[in-house]
Amino acid sequence: MPARRGRSIEVDFFRGVVLIVIVLDHIPGSVLSHLMLHSYALCDSAEVFVCLGGYASAAAYDAVLDKRGRSAARKRFFRRGYEIYRAYLLTALLTLLSGAVLALFHLNRPMVELTGWPSFSAAPLRETFDIAVLRQQPYLSSVLPMYVLFPLTVPFMVPLARRSAGAALAVSLVVWLAARPLAALLRIDDVGDWAFNPFAWQLMFVLGILCRVRPASDGFVGSGAGRWLTRVALATAVGFAIVKLFILTQPLPGHLKQNLSVERVINFIAIAWLAVWLVRNGFIAQLAQRLPGIVNVGQLGLVCFVGGTVISLVVDTATPRALHGVAHGLAALAGDLVAIVAVLMLARIWRDWSGRLSRRPAVRGADV
Repeated sequence: MPARRGRSIEVDFFRGVVLIVIVLDHIPGSVLSHLMLHSYALCDSAEVFVCLGGYASAAAYDAVLDKRGRSAARKRFFRRGYEIYRAYLLTALLTLLSGAVLALFHLNRPMVELTGWPSFSAAPLRETFDIAVLRQQPYLSSVLPMYVLFPLTVPFMVPLARRSAGAALAVSLVVWLAARPLAALLRIDDVGDWAFNPFAWQLMFVLGILCRVRPASDGFVGSGAGRWLTRVALATAVGFAIVKLFILTQPLPGHLKQNLSVERVINFIAIAWLAVWLVRNGFIAQLAQRLPGIVNVGQLGLVCFVGGTVISLVVDTATPRALHGVAHGLAALAGDLVAIVAVLMLARIWRDWSGRLSRRPAVRGADV
């Protein structure tokens, strides 16, 4: 994507789309989730989310560096890791509370199991400690622990990428190749405990940083080599779609996603290059300008992620299960639409509320 100052409307749009998709993907009966990336690719919204996180982090680091210097930029990202840790704890708490409420009223038993409430209620002190040290990650909170770690690498990886993109990529690839032994060494190799191996998924984050720090030029994208890459990317994406739709009839093992298999990486890179082509030709900016609500969701990513966990649980519980056939499909589709509107409204309400707080005059100590 273009290396521009300030926020990128395309990145915010993609982030908004991905956050809404994450909510839909975690509604087990969702109709629209069958149309999402995971249905026709070996990768899914997680790769997009993490890569865009790396891109946005590099942009934010540059912004703080320009205004306040290197020391402030480092402190900002150490503090960001702590902020995400707090968001992780809040998400885990909301997930467990949701499971407790569902269990109390004997609702949506499968979701009660997914939230982790039964094991928590059996040993609350041990489970609380395990959650605090990231050993256990209740349901939808599982993507956040690696995000606690990634901001800590930004003050080192962004300057390295500026000095040498090859060196930054080489370091990331070495860590990715050694991800499983490293996870085993630190006892995070069980997919039931860590759904995302951070040593593997850092590759997506670093790719996002490189897209910001060393973007492909307009001249290259439009050159003969660029057009050739676009054709290869399109053929690769179509090939993976055929494999996913017609050959792989059984769900893939969870460890392939946990450890970010090479197939997922290749499939994502092909789709990402096609996205770059769409951005360079202005299609995404035009779409984003027509759908500002989605851009707003992308700009409030952490808020919408945490709120989205509750939205997905509520919508799944409220969707009638006694219906069958067309009636069930229509009810599930209605639930999807309610979830989308809820995420959009959450972003709008939070934006308005935070805007009012920022405009409120400072209160002096003598007036308190």
